[in-house]
Amino acid sequence: MLELGAGLLGAAALTSCAPAAGHRTPDPGVSFGTVAAGPQAGLRTGSFVSAFRPGLPTGWSVAVPASAAASPASASASPEAGAGAEAGAGKLPVAVFLHGTGSGNGFLFAELGAQAVLQRHVDGGGTPFAIAAVDGGDSWWHARADGTDTQSMLLTEFLPLLAGSGLDTARVGLFGLSMGGFGALLLASQGKVPGLRAVAAMSPAVWARYDATREHAFDSPDDFAANDVFALRPQLASLPKRIDCGTEDDLLPTVQDYVGDLPGPLEGGFLPGAHEAAYWRRVLPDVVSFLARNLG
Repeated sequence: MLELGAGLLGAAALTSCAPAAGHRTPDPGVSFGTVAAGPQAGLRTGSFVSAFRPGLPTGWSVAVPASAAASPASASASPEAGAGAEAGAGKLPVAVFLHGTGSGNGFLFAELGAQAVLQRHVDGGGTPFAIAAVDGGDSWWHARADGTDTQSMLLTEFLPLLAGSGLDTARVGLFGLSMGGFGALLLASQGKVPGLRAVAAMSPAVWARYDATREHAFDSPDDFAANDVFALRPQLASLPKRIDCGTEDDLLPTVQDYVGDLPGPLEGGFLPGAHEAAYWRRVLPDVVSFLARNLG
């Protein structure tokens, strides 16, 4: 496994996450909790064998701001949080990113430069947190008829990997784009992520009705009904939310329809832009700021 970025852990190498017979939480092999000072967020990558993605390596990336260890904001949680806060004292919260179709865990960093956005945010006095991403294939982030179940992979393998590596998974944010925006909203709506503090979606691929031509996204009408983010909107009433979509995006009408009856606190909006990296790069700093405010 590779370690990217200068000044992270010197020449220390990350150990691989060894597969084992049956279902088992992957061994993270490295601590993300202690980070040396440096000019930019460090990026670490690796992979593991998932019980829920048969025959496929599951890659991951984690960005940690270089100044996080020295920042007062990461020293401890508030006294009001009680004993649970003490367990996470000194640990960084984490925002988990879900990618879109035809993509992978590295898109957020290689194409959108999230590690630089995160470091600028922290250097400007913002609450430090880690950003993690994991491969989900074109699964649409829910259990599929072919046996793939990226929700279970995320919940029972990847989040425990992050927790075992020193991150505070009692304070989690979810965000994603396109297919991953749908996946983030779905997971948040289903209440499956313990410690979830906020959800954000950029150009989420959401639809109000089943369409047989979208068999890549849903296996059947029953599969759509079981994962209908429109029907699940009331479950998001108390959760901080941010949704952005470009005004030249083909998904704009359905995203506007979705947010029209979305209850509770909501940020984001509709600015000029298409369904493309240039638009996502433009809104990402605001998404990072939103996540930090709710993870702090």
